Amino acid sequence: MQSSPYGWLMLAGIAVSVIFWARLARRDDRLLVIYLAGLAGAFLGAKVAYLLAEGWRDFGQPDQWLRLATGKSIIGALPGGYAGVELAKKLTGYRTMTGDWFATIAPLGIILGRIGCLLHGCCLGRACAANWWTLRDTHGIARWPAVPVEIGFNAFAILIFAMLRHRRILAGQHFHLYIIAYGLFRFLHEFLRDTPRVGGGWSGYQFISLGVAVFGGIMFLRRKRTAVAAPA
Repeated sequence: MQSSPYGWLMLAGIAVSVIFWARLARRDDRLLVIYLAGLAGAFLGAKVAYLLAEGWRDFGQPDQWLRLATGKSIIGALPGGYAGVELAKKLTGYRTMTGDWFATIAPLGIILGRIGCLLHGCCLGRACAANWWTLRDTHGIARWPAVPVEIGFNAFAILIFAMLRHRRILAGQHFHLYIIAYGLFRFLHEFLRDTPRVGGGWSGYQFISLGVAVFGGIMFLRRKRTAVAAPA
């Protein structure tokens, strides 16, 4: 089977994050362990989210094993990676905050992955009336430009977090802000994406997206309370 642009660009995203993190790891060897744990958690979370949202439909299909092996979802990768990082930090005794770094790495990796989606013709938007901003699929059907919109969202996120880092605003909270924003964005954007619906016109990814946004909010408030309680 030929390699798809998605696969190559996903690897490119990982490579970029490895290079970025390797520079940070010079400060402390434990950072490499933390990164690898985050990467493993992200892959596991992406797989679980796919299985819950639509992977269950693959059972019984002629190509079920290929579908189950390759199916994954970015919305699950974020909490999975978060859990992996926090577990590794606890096991290694690393106490410095790392979320602000991941708030830059995550959207950059997603952009590269989504460029692969764009080239491969997957992760389509819903069919709609043709317009200058619509995309056409392989059958010539006009569709909502779901992938370019998500690329734009993540590019904007990178700019916002660069500004926050430069001005030292909400330090230590950037990744929490990102998963809140991305969770809400994906929830709303799912109405325009061509994904399987499980009930009430909602997709499984919308339930997961809301959960991710709520999780980010809880962790944001928890970090805020911890900062307030810490001695000056």
